[in-house]
Amino acid sequence: MNTLAAAGGLRACVHRGTREIGGTCVELECASARLLLDLGLPLDADPALDPASLLPAVPGLNKADQSLYAIVLSHSHADHWGLIPHAGSPVRVVAGAATRRILRAAAPFVPRSIPAQFGELDDGPTLADRVPITIGPFRITPYLVDHSAYDAYALLIEAGGRRLFYSGDLRAHGRKGALFERLLREPPPAVDAMLMEGSSLGRLMPGQSFPTEGEIEERFVERLRDPGFVGVCASAQNIDRVVSLYRAAKRTGRTLVLDLYALEVLRATGNPNIPAPGWPNLAVYVPQYQRRQIARSERFDLLAPYKPYRIYPEGLSELAPRAVMLFRPAMLRDVDALSSDVWPTTRVIWSQWEGYLKDETGSGAKLRAELASRGVGLEVIHTSGHASIDDLKRLVEAVQPRALVPVHTFAGDRFTEHFGPSVTRRADGEWWPV
Repeated sequence: MNTLAAAGGLRACVHRGTREIGGTCVELECASARLLLDLGLPLDADPALDPASLLPAVPGLNKADQSLYAIVLSHSHADHWGLIPHAGSPVRVVAGAATRRILRAAAPFVPRSIPAQFGELDDGPTLADRVPITIGPFRITPYLVDHSAYDAYALLIEAGGRRLFYSGDLRAHGRKGALFERLLREPPPAVDAMLMEGSSLGRLMPGQSFPTEGEIEERFVERLRDPGFVGVCASAQNIDRVVSLYRAAKRTGRTLVLDLYALEVLRATGNPNIPAPGWPNLAVYVPQYQRRQIARSERFDLLAPYKPYRIYPEGLSELAPRAVMLFRPAMLRDVDALSSDVWPTTRVIWSQWEGYLKDETGSGAKLRAELASRGVGLEVIHTSGHASIDDLKRLVEAVQPRALVPVHTFAGDRFTEHFGPSVTRRADGEWWPV
């Protein structure tokens, strides 16, 4: 135990995140009990490294320690949960119900998924909008927020007579922007410290804004009116983006083609208003690499719900001129196998963070090169999952924390010029009283 914790009250330590985006991990301690907020994989993690070597020095992650009560997961992006599978000792994970389902649905398709014990926690505490739960001395109130991840939460932690508010990742310009406005109208009261993300600093100037998700839909509509097969590289877990793409496809008379992974994620939301098999303008296609995955793992049960709606390569070839496919690099071979006149009229749209394209060793740059070899360019249509500077200012004005601590940002040193004198800079690994 650190010496500050022995004095009582609520203490905090940001193990990673005061000077970078991603890899977030915050430890809280009160009355000899500890809690983690997120345990993320850094975005710049070297794939050659053993991820376990990136675990922060938190007792209980590598060897059982009863004082570590739980990891509270704000949302389902890997830069907030990606190190959980590499902990040497199982720790209870607390998350939203849809987040649990989405991560379990994704597990057969993505490497380094949440460990099996995550699926055994359905009887434990579950995050739900503004419904407090108690874990040891900690009272946790989740606030459902607008983010590119479904079922994302900001978290109010009360313990030792103090209140800490963790923004998680949030924005105001998505399809759930009303949640941000509600947070401004009904903020958590009397916050002693707010850990606030600042992803947009360095990317936007004050007064600038990101496109809304509705504007992204309109840009899709404009591009989908042009003839030819269209692939859109977007995360299947960006539910807002899949909805925008489906709406644009329907408005332009196209069929949205979704793969097994995307469909399992959509189904896991439990939301009847999310596109599903049987809806008009929607088809199911299982690409080659997923067919091989299913054969290797013998998870043929994953195919059963989609059998009536599935199309095969010959059907995709026939549909191609009026199809838009949620696309990823592993599907290149499927398009190669279509009729010879498909590639010359194909267009591919990148609809996720542009940073993946700038890394010359990453999958985005490799995809661009593969497409160029086929005579196809790559257009970007995207908006951020994070709040603009002006919206962050509105959040600070609404919450009025006694101390504002920058996290999830490369530009924490610029917080004071935007958010005023309440900004308190902390270092990774520094313990401080809330």
